[in-house]
Amino acid sequence: MNIRHIVVFAVGCIALVSCGGSKHETTEKYVLVAANKSVPYWKTATEGLIRSAKDIGVNAEIVGPDNYDPAAQHAAFQKSIGEKVTGILVSVSDAQALQPDIDAAMQAGIPVITVDSDAPASKRLLFIGTNNYQAGLTGGKLAAKLTGGKANVVIYTMPNQLNLEERLHGYKDGFPGMNIVRVVDIKGDPTVAFDTTMDITKQDKSKVDTFICLEALACKEVAGVLTRQNVTGKTVIAMDTDRDVLDFIKKGTIAATIAQKPYTMAYFGVRLLDDLHHDKTFQSGIGTVHATLPAFVDTGSILIDKTNVDDFMKSPEATTTAQ
Repeated sequence: MNIRHIVVFAVGCIALVSCGGSKHETTEKYVLVAANKSVPYWKTATEGLIRSAKDIGVNAEIVGPDNYDPAAQHAAFQKSIGEKVTGILVSVSDAQALQPDIDAAMQAGIPVITVDSDAPASKRLLFIGTNNYQAGLTGGKLAAKLTGGKANVVIYTMPNQLNLEERLHGYKDGFPGMNIVRVVDIKGDPTVAFDTTMDITKQDKSKVDTFICLEALACKEVAGVLTRQNVTGKTVIAMDTDRDVLDFIKKGTIAATIAQKPYTMAYFGVRLLDDLHHDKTFQSGIGTVHATLPAFVDTGSILIDKTNVDDFMKSPEATTTAQ
């Protein structure tokens, strides 16, 4: 699906609701099931969720643990099924663990859309989010340019998340001269990134040229350690727009970050779930060439570096994404 088709599809979906094509009941409720809802990224998504619900006159809530916990996300998803919510958005922390939940919700007549991170083998209706391979490719090409095409690299990530795996794939294709010397599973805990980076700077900092963060929590810790230890000359590329990350870009410690659009994911997700709830014809032909829904809606991403970080921080968008 090209950008023009996505825009036409999005406008058409929103128009269906805006034209008063459905009457909402007071019991209608949509939930976004996150795996770590306290981080700024999901606070931004919550703003999009609530704004969308307010615009169309329904109820909406973000649910899930306040710290990274796939098991607790699984429990929150099951609870939402038991409460018979009207529709579910979910960012999949572990596709294998959540696929049965997604399939059970769909079997119960609750439409499910994945956002941010997908479970493509499940019966979910579609995925709304970043083209994560393209985001990684963008970061990889930048890293190759900044390092002269070759570097020893430390990767910060979390396993079992398809979005992070796709970003790494993109980085590898964009930066074929990258030699990955260490892959750090931060387990959703920024202190792991801090402690690991501290160990690297004390033991083998000369062997590492570049630090790449595939998720939002690690790179402000990496930059903080490099600053504390007076380590210079390293390339650091982050993900998302935590305020500290943007500040480190201004200082030059972080070269760039790739900004996603969680507000858009949640906002459009609720609008589409509402359409799906009120018009079942939207769900016809799923998995066939005559499907009425696309498999993927790309919400886009933005590369932020020293050339545009000041403008970004002044923009209305930064008031919701840089927290």
